[in-house]
Amino acid sequence: MKPYVFIDRPVPAQVEQHIAEHCEYSVWDRRESIPADVLREKLAKADGLLTAGRKIDSRLLELAPNLKAVSTISVGYNHFDVAAMKARGVLGTNTPDVLTDTVADLVFGLILSTARRIPELDRYVKDGLWKRDDGENLFGVDVHHASLGIVGMGRIGEAVARRGKFGFSMSVGYCNRTRREAAERELGAVYMSMEELLRSSDFVVLMTPLTPETTRMFGREQFAMMKRGAIFINASRGQTVDEAALASALQEGTIYAAGLDVFEREPVAADNPLLGMPNVVTLPHIGSATARTRFDMAMLAARNLVLAVSGQTPPNLVPELRANGQG
Repeated sequence: MKPYVFIDRPVPAQVEQHIAEHCEYSVWDRRESIPADVLREKLAKADGLLTAGRKIDSRLLELAPNLKAVSTISVGYNHFDVAAMKARGVLGTNTPDVLTDTVADLVFGLILSTARRIPELDRYVKDGLWKRDDGENLFGVDVHHASLGIVGMGRIGEAVARRGKFGFSMSVGYCNRTRREAAERELGAVYMSMEELLRSSDFVVLMTPLTPETTRMFGREQFAMMKRGAIFINASRGQTVDEAALASALQEGTIYAAGLDVFEREPVAADNPLLGMPNVVTLPHIGSATARTRFDMAMLAARNLVLAVSGQTPPNLVPELRANGQG
């Protein structure tokens, strides 16, 4: 008898087909949220769940007595209650690697947009404000040959560093839990303490996962350490930053600008002061948002799930759950 899996969101036809070849399944193929009674019905018999951000906690697990694995279409898995899943012996997988270059491209888009004030000056032209004698009013700052500091030197951090080093002749510093000797050899990246990195970098890029240790790791103290003309980029998770402290640092001129793809609350609240600042570039959490990358993520998540519910070892078990019988 084939295992049964539930797909809690629309997925590409090829992804659904891959699951159909190996499992019995059903899919919620609408954009609106799943009604609670439907979710309860589907989870009651599910061996596996394919999702993207649904909170997997003890309450959900109680609805799914047969659940063996949850596969998320994302790199981040802070929506996994690891302790609850571990207690139930439920495997969890994610989708690293396939989005590395896409997110790194987006990060560099934020770097260039903030440094050269591209969105702000685009609006300036379209609003008919451009004057022949504007002069210094249109100045930005150089990216080439500047110093790039990366907090969280994982796969994406290294891809950002590679673009900075070889594309823009930037010097690269990084702060990470462990040293990345390969990056040091290839990119000339310099391992630094957080304080050293903040005090020396023209661009500070935050790329850490969200954990209890990284929650609000950037606050008033960290922004105060940065160069007065520095630019802050966050493409990790919104909860890694104290947004009130960031807004104050921008309003007071402590830092020059910020580029944000993530926020503490998403979608961002209309009264968030960051939305009214011309020196802040705001994006709707689109780091991996290209058709090709999202397809690859969904397909990898489907493959992970099929292997997990079939009793095989999927390649992308999240580290904290590798002790749940596999990997």
